[in-house]
This record gives sequence, C-alpha cells and structure tokens, in this order.
Amino acid sequence: MAELITVDDPDDPRLSDYTGLTDVELRRRREPAEGLFIAEGEKVIRRAGDAGYEMRSMLLSAKWVEVMRDVIDEARAPVYAVTPELAERVTGYHVHRGALASMQRKPLPGVGSLLAPESGNVRRVAVFEDIVDHANLGAAFRNAAALGVDAVLLTPRCADPLYRRAVKVSMGSVFLVPWTRLGSWPEDVDLIRSAGFTTAALCLSEQSITLDALAARQHEKLALVFGTEGDGLTPEALAAADAHVRIPMDAGVDSLNVAAASAVAFYATRPVSA
Repeated sequence: MAELITVDDPDDPRLSDYTGLTDVELRRRREPAEGLFIAEGEKVIRRAGDAGYEMRSMLLSAKWVEVMRDVIDEARAPVYAVTPELAERVTGYHVHRGALASMQRKPLPGVGSLLAPESGNVRRVAVFEDIVDHANLGAAFRNAAALGVDAVLLTPRCADPLYRRAVKVSMGSVFLVPWTRLGSWPEDVDLIRSAGFTTAALCLSEQSITLDALAARQHEKLALVFGTEGDGLTPEALAAADAHVRIPMDAGVDSLNVAAASAVAFYATRPVSA
C-alpha cells in the first residue's frame, strides 16, 4: 500500500515529473529521454496500469483520493496529495480531472519482432507517416484498437503516442495496440514487405484503386499507410508502396482528416472472420 503524502510546495522536487505539462516542446524532449509519460484521469491511469506500465508516482487532489483508493492501495510508488491550486501551479493548467500519474515507458520492440509470426496473428498493421498532431494520432490509435488493427508503425518524425494529449484523446487506447518506430523511412517498407505484408498507401494518385477494391482482394497480410495532415504521403512513400488506394467521396470533398480516414480504412479492410 502506498503512503499518501501531502505536498504544499510547488517547487518540491518530488513533483518534478509533473512540471510544465503545457510546454509541448519541453515535454516532447524530456519524456522519452527520461523514460516517462503522464497519464491523466481515472480511466487512463487504470488502463495504463492494466497494460503493465509501472507507476513512478501519482498526483491527486483531495476529492479523487477515495475514487482512486484501490489504485493507491495497490501502488508501490509514492502518491502525492495536493490542492487544485498547487496542481495548477506545478503543471501549468487546471487539472480538472484531478488525477495524474507518472508512468514508466517500456522499451519499444523491433519492427521485425513486432511483425514476426511468433508475436501472434498479426495480419493488419497501420503505418503513420509524419503525423505531428497529437490529437490526430491519439484518435487514430483509438480507431486501431476499436477496429482490430494488430500493430502500429510510426515513422521517425511522427508525434509521440504517449504524450499526454495523445493518450487522453485515445482514452488509453494507445496502451492496447502494440507499436514501435521505424528506424528509416521509407526504406523500412522492405522490412514490412519481407514479413509478408502488402503495403497500401491511402492517397489521391491517378493509379489508385478504391478502398472497396482493395478490401475485395482479401490480402492475408495488409499494411495501410497514412500520410501527414497537410500534404499526405511523401512521393518516396508512394513510390515504395505496393498499391495506391482512395476512399470514394461525394459533394466535391477530396479527402478526410487522417484519423477519420483511418477509421474508414480499418473498418473496410477488417478480416472476413471478424
């Protein structure tokens, strides 16, 4: 059972994991380097724990102590009780959910091991190229979890799916889908292809087939590749893909938000047995 420790100094070094949470650039550099991420809210904290992430500490306002009592009782990390005012001074914003936890990251698996048959029945993966918006990435992870995608691969410049906003938007779904970063892109398309996957790039190219046509082919292993929010996939990624795929649209609309497009593609290409 963790000891509940009352803290009344915003400069207390024990709260250092929670400082400056609104400074995106600082947190993007600091969190991966220090091997931590922040889980916000009761449900997300519980899901992180259920997914096997080790807690470093927890920060609670008084009204959340009883709500999180079972988590406190099981925790082996310190639990800090603070006033809402002190939490705001430390984090830089009003923590309206009243509960934060600093969690320890896990080592990322290699691409080969993630896609290998011994990792499980990995039949569909999503590849996200250079998606920098944390909300979009979090929503895409939630779609992947909900619609049965087996793994997610991120290019080197993609946003961090364990950044607080991405985790929050995903409602903790980032903990449910195995993921890793590609070391070199689009060269690592060869790693995906060598694992038996057909790569399908979502785009508007002239040679693209419809999403329905792709689904009808019923590829045993399929990697769906999505581009960044503004320009879509890079020419190099398009050239490396096995197929180009479009979502047919009406009313003069040419494309969807990347998270919305991922949901449509994940649903349309779900295995027949699902």
